[in-house]
Order: sequence, then C-alpha cells, then structure tokens
Amino acid sequence: MTEKRYFLISGIIFGLVAVLHISRALFDIHFQIGSWLVPVWISWFGFIATVILCSWAYKSYRGHK
Repeated sequence: MTEKRYFLISGIIFGLVAVLHISRALFDIHFQIGSWLVPVWISWFGFIATVILCSWAYKSYRGHK
C-alpha cells in the first residue's frame, strides 16, 4: 500500500466516524458500554477530533506525490 492510498483510506474512515459522532450528538442517541451510559456531549469532542484527523489526512493525500 502506498502512502497516498493510506492517507485516502484513513481520511475516509475518519470522515465516516465524524458523521457517526455528529449524528449521535444531533439525534440524542444514547448507548451504554458495560454499566456506563456514555454521555452525548462526548460525541461533540469526538466529532471535532475526527474532523481534524480527516482534514489532516486529506491534506496529506493532496500534498503527497
């Protein structure tokens, strides 16, 4: 696998995870891990982090030859 393909695939994955985080936050979807009910506000931070990682991967993809 080339570096350029790696950047593209990781950007797509981070983008999909960002969509899941923002969907959970906007539609107030609750889920539980073990006995812990995960607060919805965590998805706002997850959305910001994955958007940053997605854009970073996309910029690396576009800048790589």
